[in-house]
Amino acid sequence: MKRSVEGSLMVLLVVALPSAGAAADMMQQRDSKATPSPRSDPGAALSAISGHPSVIDGRTLWFSEQARSVRLAGIDACAVPQWSYDPTRHGKTTMPKPVPCGPLAKAWLKRSLGNNRVTCTISASAEASALVGRCVAKGRDLAIDMLRVGWARTTTASPQAYLVWQDRAKSARHGMWATYVLDMDEWRRKAIDRTLSRKPIADFNLLAERESEISPPFADARNRPRHVDR
Repeated sequence: MKRSVEGSLMVLLVVALPSAGAAADMMQQRDSKATPSPRSDPGAALSAISGHPSVIDGRTLWFSEQARSVRLAGIDACAVPQWSYDPTRHGKTTMPKPVPCGPLAKAWLKRSLGNNRVTCTISASAEASALVGRCVAKGRDLAIDMLRVGWARTTTASPQAYLVWQDRAKSARHGMWATYVLDMDEWRRKAIDRTLSRKPIADFNLLAERESEISPPFADARNRPRHVDR
């Protein structure tokens, strides 16, 4: 019955339209609308990626052979142009001493991977060419390395082990936890100039109007313990 109805429809189309080709085109358009093509996922075919990557920032690696960037899963870090501030006053200045948290985070990630081969287990795709995964060099989780020294913070998707390392870095005032720093998500929303020539005063102004900050208060900043076992 269904085939006879479709056959009758084709006969009507041939009669009503100038050519049989036009009728076929209309049927093809109907079929394409009924069955939409699936959206491609750039990371769907990848379960792992390995090589000797370069470092883009404190949370992102670039694998040139595969032309893919991989973001360390479960952590966030200062963008390269971002500044934080030393709570200890230096001299008579009213502005805290700026600390280049972005370059320092990038430098520590470079130190963590060194010249070792890095293997990333891909868990998701972030953007068109960016992947997200757990990356390991010489058996060391690079995200944990960044949390341990205080140059990264956890995200909502972080495993419990990551939170433990972050708490240790906080209590020891390692890395950015020894500074005033604007939360990275808020910084990305508000920072208009993201060039490497960004001035520290720009982030000082953002910090003054902050919605939140991720560094703790520093009433005891001058007396915080000194740690060298990073």
